[in-house]
Amino acid sequence: MSENTTESMAGDTAGNTTADLGVRPATPEDRPAVERLWLMFRHDLSEFRGGLPAADGGFRSDWVASAFTGPGWVPYLLTCGDRLAGLAFVRGLDGPVRVLNSFFVVRGARRRGIGLRAACEVLTRHPGRWKIAYQEDNPVAARFWPRVATELAGDAWTREPRPVPGRPELPPDVWISFTVPARLDADL
Repeated sequence: MSENTTESMAGDTAGNTTADLGVRPATPEDRPAVERLWLMFRHDLSEFRGGLPAADGGFRSDWVASAFTGPGWVPYLLTCGDRLAGLAFVRGLDGPVRVLNSFFVVRGARRRGIGLRAACEVLTRHPGRWKIAYQEDNPVAARFWPRVATELAGDAWTREPRPVPGRPELPPDVWISFTVPARLDADL
């Protein structure tokens, strides 16, 4: 599979236009753009966990640093044509279980199937066991991630609520687990 996959995406019934989806590993030169997307992502999540920005207007960003420099991590950029559409951080590539640490699609690219296609593209690049966490009080995520699991693993996935480490005041995260099979065309 090539480093940059482009697929034609059909619009939804609301009349959105067709978009080209690209998924590629982010390079060190992409880091400023990833950091800006990270701010949007954390802002969206603050609705569900009540997180407020720091005095400088930013959010905790240690995962951005890890995505670029941590062993077993890879950051991805999602694009629509030549425009940024989101990000994904994968960790655990050096172990038996991969974790989709962060996944974000900008609001202007949502509701067109881009998120589902991008998530599947990222996950199928790394066949094997996967775990993905989301917050049940985020209704979009609560519908989206089971759909991704079903798309990739059929009915062979599990769902487990787990306490957030060090944050007993928060509701538990929901973790889904499944295996992504190796693609038959991976060697072509």
